[in-house]
Amino acid sequence: MADITHSMAGYYKQRASYYERVYHKPERQAQLRAIEAWLPPLFAGRRVLEVAAGTGWWTLHGARDAQFWLATDLNPETLAVARDKALPACVRFAHVDAYGFAQIEGRRFDAAFAGCWWSHVPLARLPGWIESLHARLEPGARVVMLDNSYVQTSSTPLTRQDSDGNTYQDRTLDDGSVHEVLKNFPRREQAFAAIGPRARDAEWLDFEHYWALSYTLA
Repeated sequence: MADITHSMAGYYKQRASYYERVYHKPERQAQLRAIEAWLPPLFAGRRVLEVAAGTGWWTLHGARDAQFWLATDLNPETLAVARDKALPACVRFAHVDAYGFAQIEGRRFDAAFAGCWWSHVPLARLPGWIESLHARLEPGARVVMLDNSYVQTSSTPLTRQDSDGNTYQDRTLDDGSVHEVLKNFPRREQAFAAIGPRARDAEWLDFEHYWALSYTLA
């Protein structure tokens, strides 16, 4: 799992300059507009930790009414794309490994957001990762997870499944190189089980090409 995690970081580093092509697929436009309108009120007036912000596609929308928004990512290359956007004034950036929040030690947040990150977390690491995220949040914090649903006519085909149940895709970059990417597609029941006993008032939304999970932390 350490190997696949490292290789995925390299894959997204190489893809940074054209990552957002995935958001230009015609069949996804109506759903994207709906999600972009749905996100901002969830974070209004809150101090938000965004995990794996990437190129800032969701940052632009989610941070609109926030008090403070820390967009974090492992790759400087993807954050460089985000920094070039006309983002809300509350947004700040930090190079942070999503598996270790030591770089933001001492900061507390009353909300968290992760867009298209959950699917890349190995199933064996998911409960521990969620617990580490919750440890950075105050009671009453709003947590929102957003990710892809598998749609056969739009998604990259799955190539294999490992013994832990993780699924994988082969993705080709513009230079012709092929990269294996871990990409899981949880069901509602699986996601609810993973978020643990501190999650309250959990809500699952199905946007066909995307799913969203929102809850309050006890």
